[in-house]
Amino acid sequence: MANKNSKGVYVAALVLFLGGIGYLLFSGFSENSVYFLNVSEALAMPAEKVSSIRLFGTVKPEGLEQRSDGPGVSFLIADKDNTTLSMRIDYRGAVPDTFKPGVEVIVEGGLAPDGKIFAAKTLMTKCPSKYQKENRKD
Repeated sequence: MANKNSKGVYVAALVLFLGGIGYLLFSGFSENSVYFLNVSEALAMPAEKVSSIRLFGTVKPEGLEQRSDGPGVSFLIADKDNTTLSMRIDYRGAVPDTFKPGVEVIVEGGLAPDGKIFAAKTLMTKCPSKYQKENRKD
């Protein structure tokens, strides 16, 4: 009789354990899921859907402004496929040394409440070619 009860305890413990793991996986993925889009894809989405995304593009030379109220920068990024499409980015924080016009960047954040400016929380630049491994003949 004790053997029958102990099997029930093990089954209940297994069900609770698997349920807990499933809940942690589901909540972790839903809270930290961020879409990775280029400019044309972000512009095509409804503004309320662009609340937490990673945006990829190239820094345009026009419209580049250092922030006067602290560290950061405001700039335009162009779509990688259609350079006529661009989006205004507002970033407050330390600007990478490699940031300049023509550099490919990834920004993470979302559209500001006005729906016209992308408020970036992070700014990353793609490594320039001088850091890439060269093909050497030995």
